[in-house]
Amino acid sequence: MSTGPRVVVFDYESGNVHSAVKALAAAGAEVELTGDRDRALEADGLFVPGVGAFSAVVDALRAHGGDEIIDRRLAGGRPVLGVCVGMQVMFERGVERGLNTEGLGEWPGTVAELDAPVLPHMGWNTVEAGEGSVLFRGLEQERFYFVHSFAAKTWGIQVEPPFPQPALTWATHGERFLAAVENGPLSATQFHPEKSGEAGIRMLRNWVESLG
Repeated sequence: MSTGPRVVVFDYESGNVHSAVKALAAAGAEVELTGDRDRALEADGLFVPGVGAFSAVVDALRAHGGDEIIDRRLAGGRPVLGVCVGMQVMFERGVERGLNTEGLGEWPGTVAELDAPVLPHMGWNTVEAGEGSVLFRGLEQERFYFVHSFAAKTWGIQVEPPFPQPALTWATHGERFLAAVENGPLSATQFHPEKSGEAGIRMLRNWVESLG
């Protein structure tokens, strides 16, 4: 029986990871849920979930060696996909309810509370897919499921040729924010693809297929 690319869902005791495992399997991946360093380093793709407070997710990731695993994978050009707070912690800093927390610093910028009449931003929303996006190929008109009050609102990396431009995907709830980023081997979504029905599975399939 043929198997798809091997994806590790990194288990560092944050969030409902079992729905992510099911969605990735439906998207064609051979999925393993583990916090094992070597398995996470060797997999074709690493999925980093994240639910809750920015500071708690960063602390838990560091306690399980996730920061070093992510850094080593990216240094070797090996794909990583962060989701929800798993996206937010890729930025330099998170400001949340008076706490100013250092993130993993893979991207410059600060995650802060959305300026919106209703928080959290919970439910289905459209996105403006970035030019050259792999994740949103064929999904430009779809809606995805968000649950968050905080987001990255700016992008601070200027990329010069011959390096490829990142694909930046935006959404709006009160103000514009980054719904997804695809920057070399590191991709991330603010929404939950594993809770976004068929559109989410198709998005994950685009990522899984890109793992080769």
